Amino acid sequence: MIVRCWWARGSIPVSGRQYLKYGGDTPCIEVRTKNNEIIIIDAGSGIRRLGDRLMDEKQPEFTMFFTHGHWDHIMGFPFFKPIYFKRTKIAMFGCPFAQVSVKHIISIIMSAPNFPVNFEDIKANITYHETCGLEYVLNNMTITSIPLSHPNQGVGYRFTEDGKSFVFLTDNELMHHHPGGMGFDAYRKFTADADLLIHDAEYDDNDYKKKKSWGHSTYKQALQLAQEAGVKRFGLYHHNQDRSDQQVDAFVKDCKSIIKQNHSGLQCFAVRQDMEIEL
Repeated sequence: MIVRCWWARGSIPVSGRQYLKYGGDTPCIEVRTKNNEIIIIDAGSGIRRLGDRLMDEKQPEFTMFFTHGHWDHIMGFPFFKPIYFKRTKIAMFGCPFAQVSVKHIISIIMSAPNFPVNFEDIKANITYHETCGLEYVLNNMTITSIPLSHPNQGVGYRFTEDGKSFVFLTDNELMHHHPGGMGFDAYRKFTADADLLIHDAEYDDNDYKKKKSWGHSTYKQALQLAQEAGVKRFGLYHHNQDRSDQQVDAFVKDCKSIIKQNHSGLQCFAVRQDMEIEL
């Protein structure tokens, strides 16, 4: 299994010298199975470059999973070039929650006056699947899900292939229970013994004093989950739009200090643009 990050910024795309290391586009993660099957998680602005790569590779088929329908996680979809070609086939998975359907969540961003091209004019063959709490098997890979603790709800995923597991929990507030979400223990059990955990780490302690209930965790809360769940590698994700590379580096440095104090073997890093992790 290969996990690629096509950017990990939260809320809104940013640019500038202070964001060069970790990137400025919003969430999009690619997972490739050992058979080179392609799974895309979320369609933030980072999906544009992924689409360019898939076009270059002449890859016509892939599976998409959405964590939730907030703007930063779907805004790149209209700029995903493969959707404008008939040869493209997409199996699209997600839980609509309060929305009408997964199709509605993704198509509304192309409705007038938001975008000049209508959703009905795209050429790709898209099939829609509601996956609220269901397990899905893609050949040798098993995908399980868990509700996120986030305003308007969301879904986290665990991808398992050949005994290796990758857990992806973005936009997840560990210390505040949103309607439809779960408690800390549930996330610990879901994440247990994963080879890789990528988790929301948008805030520090000072941020959280002002923004509790906004739907995100501090990096220390996410680190606590990683340590208690016994994961091997932990990646900080969903970097705040105002967080510079230097500040993200400081988060990682503090996490490593805590890990050292706890005599843990956990590996910690911040997810950055074009990062590739092989499990």
